[in-house]
Amino acid sequence: MGFLWNRSQAPRPTTKQSGDAAEAQALALLERAGLRLVARNYRTPGRGGGEIDLILREPDGTLVFVEVRRRASLSHGGAAASIGVAKRRRIVFAARHYLMRLPALPPCRFDVLVLDPAGPQWLKAAFDAE
Repeated sequence: MGFLWNRSQAPRPTTKQSGDAAEAQALALLERAGLRLVARNYRTPGRGGGEIDLILREPDGTLVFVEVRRRASLSHGGAAASIGVAKRRRIVFAARHYLMRLPALPPCRFDVLVLDPAGPQWLKAAFDAE
């Protein structure tokens, strides 16, 4: 007897698909707030680098590096609590790498956009470059 597949159940989205959907939702929220997309999923070359989910520009020229976090539940502190020191360091590393390519340094900040059951939360200036 072979494996029975229940065709009425849709396959669960992959982690990548869920992450892409969260980033798309976050981007839509930020664009409605007046920010303009500069780059998406910026990665540093090589191993051990960092990634920035979204890089946007405020109307005043401020470059905003955004980490998008989605959690299905609020247990363990929710999505915002999942951004630890190591994750912040990788984001800052990637931001510095990105900024080295620019002819002049604009004002910058690090935001977090949290998508969880409590609703979206935009945490402006959530952390510093340390």
